[in-house]
Amino acid sequence: MNEISWDVAVIGGGSAGLSAALMLGRARRRVVVLDAGTPRNRFAAHMHGVLGHDGRPPADLLSIGRREVESYGGTILTTTATLTRRDGDGFAVETADGAIVRARTLLVTTGARDELPELDGLAERWGRGVAVCPYCDGYEVRDRRIGILATGPASEFQAQLLRQWSPSITYLADAVGAPGGETRSAFDARGIRVEEGPVRRVVSRDDRVAGVEMADGRLIELDAIFTIPRLVPRDEPLRQLGAERTEHPWGSFVTVDENGRTSIDGVWAAGNVVNAMANVSISIGAGALVAGAINHALILDDVRLAVSAATPAPARHE
Repeated sequence: MNEISWDVAVIGGGSAGLSAALMLGRARRRVVVLDAGTPRNRFAAHMHGVLGHDGRPPADLLSIGRREVESYGGTILTTTATLTRRDGDGFAVETADGAIVRARTLLVTTGARDELPELDGLAERWGRGVAVCPYCDGYEVRDRRIGILATGPASEFQAQLLRQWSPSITYLADAVGAPGGETRSAFDARGIRVEEGPVRRVVSRDDRVAGVEMADGRLIELDAIFTIPRLVPRDEPLRQLGAERTEHPWGSFVTVDENGRTSIDGVWAAGNVVNAMANVSISIGAGALVAGAINHALILDDVRLAVSAATPAPARHE
């Protein structure tokens, strides 16, 4: 059996992974974090609604977190996990730079990526005038002209949700089509304007969102756009290990219990990789919770190993 170097290997160095690594380091666990350096919120200049860190650049929070993890003896490696497999009583993680990291347990906190609608000019403004989360970015565009680029049925409630931040909401029906029935009546009752027809491109001016150009040439002037992209979990390590999944209306995610434990013994997961609703604050809390569960499991294993080592072997009779 290969020698195990770490108690816990954390794959993913975002807010969930670093929060867990911090708690595990304080529990005097040998913990290593493998971080590819591509967090989901890297496109945003500031994060909001994070207690004690409101308005701070996301990269600054992660930089502080890395220093805190390292101050308790944690190790952070800037690399990408390419293959994760069972290795004896533990796990082996092969990295893009050819290293093999072995650990007793794994925590996967690799996050997710946003698959944006294919629309000219949209990706260039992602995180800078185009957003998904009203709680993260709504206050900064309060009382401004907000467009909702429809991508599916959930966009109808997104329009109603943004109405809390501004009375000037325009629902861009695009390929989804204009709402009807009770939904349209509710839009009318709250003054939500509906623009039908295909959207050709997002228009920017002076490094800001200026509106959208429709296929018929009309310009709809806007100050911000909200849309619901397809959220794709970066769960390759969990797929490689064969973790069970659950199908949700918002996509397929690996199944975890209330403590982040997957169907694979010794493997946990936290943050956006398993929870579509996990913002920075939720991910920090989830990381701390899972760290406690992992340490608890390791202690039980430590007890088992100690008892086994202290138990005399049965006497051999010739």
